[in-house]
Amino acid sequence: MSGEGREPQAIRKLAPGRLVIASHNKGKVREIAALLEGRGLDVVSAGELDLPEPEETGTTFVMNAELKARAAADLSGLPALADDSGLCVDALGGDPGIFSARWGGETKDFCMAMTLVERALAATGPAPARTAHFVCALALAWPDGHVEWFEGRVDGTLVDPPRGDKGHGYDPMFVPDGHDRTFAEMDDATKNEISHRADAFRQLVAAVF
Repeated sequence: MSGEGREPQAIRKLAPGRLVIASHNKGKVREIAALLEGRGLDVVSAGELDLPEPEETGTTFVMNAELKARAAADLSGLPALADDSGLCVDALGGDPGIFSARWGGETKDFCMAMTLVERALAATGPAPARTAHFVCALALAWPDGHVEWFEGRVDGTLVDPPRGDKGHGYDPMFVPDGHDRTFAEMDDATKNEISHRADAFRQLVAAVF
């Protein structure tokens, strides 16, 4: 997909070589690296390169992914892949959405963030709808300014209390449709077949490899 307000660009292929994953989140970096395995890429994270994290000032997942990818590509001189993802709860009008990480505070405490989601749901009434979806926007940027965008989604239901010790973020409270385990109860291989990130990556792989 193309970013807001931009003309669609021709898909550019990604050549084998070094690629920066524009994230300091070790769990996210591990997932992305696994999804890229076997593509001839030498993956390094923004954290390993000691690159600063840009302020996420965008109003959509795609815009924030592009901000991060462009910053990492500019500073490293290498192609950079950024992910912006979040949990959108129907009963909360799509919150926490693009502010998903910020609900965890400065330390990105997702135990606290999940508690805040439950409190917000409780405030909507005695039996709130617990449907939700995860969104993942990917932006692949080159040092010359070219960017490609892709967006994936997975629908599911929230559970309380959270379950599982795998995954990261809101994974312990999210059960994807058609399954009875939370993302945090699934091994990486299972989650990587059905997640919002896997959906976005299928699009990216089909387009740029």
